[in-house]
Amino acid sequence: MGRPGLNRRQLLAGVGGLTVAGSFGFAALGTGADALASGADTRVRYWNLFSGGDGYNMIAMLDSFRAEHPDTEVKDSTLQWGSPFYTKLAMAAAGNRAPDLGVMHLGRVTGFSPGRLLDPWDTDLLAKYGVREADFNPELWKRGVIDGKLYALPLDIHVQLCFYRKDVLERAGLLDPDGRMVRVTSTDEWFDVLKEARKATAKGLQTIGLWHNDQNFQWWFFVAFYTQLGGTWFNDAQTEVTFDTGKATQVLEFLRRHITDGHADPGFGGGAGAEQFVNGAPFAWEGNWSVPVFDGAKLDYGATPLPPVFGRQATHAESHAFVLPHQADRGGAADEGAHRLAAHVVRNALAWAGGGHIPAHTPTLTTDAYRKLTPQSEYVSAMDHQATEPKVWFAGSTGILAQRVGPLVVSSTVGSAAPDAVARRMESTLTRLLATKNPMDGRTAAQGGALA
Repeated sequence: MGRPGLNRRQLLAGVGGLTVAGSFGFAALGTGADALASGADTRVRYWNLFSGGDGYNMIAMLDSFRAEHPDTEVKDSTLQWGSPFYTKLAMAAAGNRAPDLGVMHLGRVTGFSPGRLLDPWDTDLLAKYGVREADFNPELWKRGVIDGKLYALPLDIHVQLCFYRKDVLERAGLLDPDGRMVRVTSTDEWFDVLKEARKATAKGLQTIGLWHNDQNFQWWFFVAFYTQLGGTWFNDAQTEVTFDTGKATQVLEFLRRHITDGHADPGFGGGAGAEQFVNGAPFAWEGNWSVPVFDGAKLDYGATPLPPVFGRQATHAESHAFVLPHQADRGGAADEGAHRLAAHVVRNALAWAGGGHIPAHTPTLTTDAYRKLTPQSEYVSAMDHQATEPKVWFAGSTGILAQRVGPLVVSSTVGSAAPDAVARRMESTLTRLLATKNPMDGRTAAQGGALA
């Protein structure tokens, strides 16, 4: 989802099931002795991390499933976003107290010891309920495959976007005949656009908000633009670092220039970029989860994937995915219910798109209802040019890689360290992480066999 700490990411206390706020007990699971709801003969226990608007949308989809399947009771529990969720899920799986169904960020699956803490999906059973590999972007599906088995069923991708105010860009002459932001294909073109937009911007507002002092966002932006340059991280065997410090320096200098050219104000921090966007700033780089926020403000705006300033389309993407936390006795009615529930949500994700996410189920993207969604239909192409973190155990949303490298990117962007020096430090950090053992199973990336 987004970053921790945002108001719209606060937990929904008491909504849609029992909310667990970071406790490491197992109260949310209930016990086998709990009474089934009237008319139900199967219970599916489901853990997720969706709060705020995403929480409400998920509850609506669960209610839709309940209405269609009164014989299956869904006991859903919303837990704290980020590391506490993954710690609790790991403890539950290791202690044989796991729920029947869970949600993870796809980038975290490799490090979650698939086969020990996660059980593989029965793809034949998924197909029985209408979910098939052919209905997904091939690269997205492949990310959930470890050692030939599907361990993560994608629900969506959520991407970093360039939000723009149409009213400001119209004054600046930066809209094309279709009323969308003019196309940008180089760094020079991008900074020319910012320069013109600034002339049409009210005093006291920065030209663009880009979370310049936030380690998660800066890392996500770096991943996008480094991918645009064709940058790589490790060799196929995960034994050597192939990180290109020259390309990394280009990206770091590009991010830094937003401040040195006066388009991003170093005095603004946190969510000030989004707030200024609402107040009239022309641009904000934000996650697609900001769509409901800007819709609620009734802005005349658009959103595109991050501009391909280095010539190649690529914008940072993560994915919410359904997983089967390990159960020693997995199988039977509850397991089939978990497959049925996940398939239902994946196939009926139009409501999920209302939160800004791009549904992973590609037939949904071709429906008239989805095409009418704005600005979602404007950035749906991001499905075909996802820039993702490397497929290693220490990557993924709020993972160790972001925690170690994100602050380095920030130091360059805000000017406390030189871009070339930061690029070398990033390379050194990657080298150390590649030799580090995954605490989940005691194996390095090379020993983990995390290849599709």
